[in-house]
Amino acid sequence: MERSNFRMRLLLLLLLVSLARSANSSSAHEMFLQCFSSHMQHSRSYSEVILTKNSSAYSSVLQSSIRNFRFLNTSTLKPQFIITPFNEFEIQAAIVCAKKYDMQIRVRSGGHDYEGLSFLSYQEFVLIDLAELCSISVDIESETAWIGAGASIGELYYRIAEKSKVHGFPAGSCPTVGVGGHFSGGGFGTIFRKYGLAADNVIDARIVDANGRILDRESMGEDLFWAIRGGGGASFGVVFSWKVRLVSVPPTVTVFSIEKTIQQGASNLLRKWQSIGDKLHEDLFLHATIAVATSSPNGNKTIQVSFASLFLGRAEELLPVMQDSFPELGLMRENCSEMSWIQSVLYFGGFSPSDSLDVLLSRTAQFKGFFKGKSDYVKEPISETGLEGLYKRLLEEETSMLILTPYGGRMSEISDSETPFPHRNGNIFEIQYIITWDVEEETEKNLKWMRKLYAYMAPYVSNSPRAAYLNYRDLDLGRNNYGNTSFAKASVWGLKYFKNNFKRLARVKTATDPSNFFRNEQSIPVLQRKRNLK
Repeated sequence: MERSNFRMRLLLLLLLVSLARSANSSSAHEMFLQCFSSHMQHSRSYSEVILTKNSSAYSSVLQSSIRNFRFLNTSTLKPQFIITPFNEFEIQAAIVCAKKYDMQIRVRSGGHDYEGLSFLSYQEFVLIDLAELCSISVDIESETAWIGAGASIGELYYRIAEKSKVHGFPAGSCPTVGVGGHFSGGGFGTIFRKYGLAADNVIDARIVDANGRILDRESMGEDLFWAIRGGGGASFGVVFSWKVRLVSVPPTVTVFSIEKTIQQGASNLLRKWQSIGDKLHEDLFLHATIAVATSSPNGNKTIQVSFASLFLGRAEELLPVMQDSFPELGLMRENCSEMSWIQSVLYFGGFSPSDSLDVLLSRTAQFKGFFKGKSDYVKEPISETGLEGLYKRLLEEETSMLILTPYGGRMSEISDSETPFPHRNGNIFEIQYIITWDVEEETEKNLKWMRKLYAYMAPYVSNSPRAAYLNYRDLDLGRNNYGNTSFAKASVWGLKYFKNNFKRLARVKTATDPSNFFRNEQSIPVLQRKRNLK
């Protein structure tokens, strides 16, 4: 009887605690809304800026830029509120009120985060969706542009092309990627061997910090400005605007793409590419993609390597360069297409160069589905044995592929510590691993396969640490606790992304956000103070 009474009292206590927590949570939510409302600018309707779970637009806005279906139906919490600010003061209000009522912040620009950290959390949170902060102001006279963090890189390219046919910007090839995450993680594309990363060409930024202060480069100081250009802005605040330096491009550029199967000598070509890709002239970008293809006429599966190139000049200039450096590829004039630089953006974005530039303004991703990505850096050519084992494993999963991006050029001239992005001189190419699938039931199988492939590649890539690219975020590398995580524990993943820059990032974090308000599973940790022992 006593045991039964004890169980009843325990259940009642747990129920009361649960009800109290629910009441406190509900009260905190109401106070957050009141707080946010009191900070609102009166020129705009409250319902235009903040969405609750009861709002009719809540689900459509939440799912609007989720590219990876792995994160559509998850056990993680959905945001308590979605805030779509139209100005920095509404971001400021969200931060001040979230901090006051102990709610986390997640910040989404384009929604391409490979692990969904920009819109998911295991703790109660507010999502700040920057999609409305997408204005772009291009000044050709000063060769600069101010870009809202909610703009896409496709929109940026479009606005530059409106003003000039001989200016561009060294960012990525996927036009729907948001500039916010892209710039703050580094950002590379087809002209980065000539001009460096997107982050290398950022000259100013505006941010709301953990105290709700609105800062530019001068007022934030050079340490924080350094940190947000490659260290991931979400660890330090909400960057809502970037100023960049535009770069020069010629009136005519040349592109080509040549595909070869293993039976056609692709492996020999790939071995040669490994030895010359990073040594080509900086005007020449030549990357390789390894994927599974069908070999005719028998229909068997084989490995195909595609060599795709952008050359900043005309075909007659390109042909002798290729003949000198890579004659085995057999490039002919008929393989080459001349076009404007903005047309090459369409080409590498998966469109036809003859398409209207308006396709760059679309926020609809060309790919939406289940996928997993990883990354590696390579310092020495992968051996023939290593490649043969790689081909064998790729043939196990037909929807897998590797994208090999050559480094060298300007990337070898910039110091590893110039920005937090450390993967500079000494890297001959970067690998992006991708696998896609169609149904949720295949998720665990494909994640397991990808991890096995990654383990297989360990002897052939960088080590101590095995480096990785932040914008291809990978939680397999390690993750923080839900609260504070020590520098030592975070170093498991942090050194892979940032190498020797990780400690400086942690010092900047400690100085600018000592309470660790801006945090996620791979945010920069706060350094713990050493206690004096008496």
